[in-house]
Amino acid sequence: MFTDLTHDTAPTASLPGLEIVAKRTGGPIPPAVARMAHSPELLDGFLALTDMYDRTTLDPVAREVVVMAVAVRNDCHVCVQMHTRKLRALKAAPEVIDALTSYTRLPDDRLEAVRRFVDAVYASAGEVTDEELQDFLAHGHTERNALEVVMGIGTYTMSTFANRLTRA
Repeated sequence: MFTDLTHDTAPTASLPGLEIVAKRTGGPIPPAVARMAHSPELLDGFLALTDMYDRTTLDPVAREVVVMAVAVRNDCHVCVQMHTRKLRALKAAPEVIDALTSYTRLPDDRLEAVRRFVDAVYASAGEVTDEELQDFLAHGHTERNALEVVMGIGTYTMSTFANRLTRA
């Protein structure tokens, strides 16, 4: 079964990724990353995609709504824990965090539109209805944001699946 890799046990090609994560966290490598390191390609891909996703035009809390919607939907407990901490660091309202973790309606209509759009994209494998897209756009989001939501779904679906596979 998958074990937590370290700088001493990881494949050489995973070491740059592990070092990036160690610098970001300022401490030990999280188990999810330590297990992802079994595949340098997966680790590098995930780190590159998260860097790109963090540069999207979605605001930071909206990005986290996408991540949490994916994590809760895919039952990735480690992701929910990590991104709950991130939402707290972003000063997201406790009611928003509670609604995300319980997968209930968000008290902020703009953020709720993001969560609903994630659901619509998943349910239709991306072929959302015109009404679903219009609902998303009507809450101040753009077509670019819609594509950025797809990017977030892809990035964090990969992560949640890897975490569940490796029992992170």
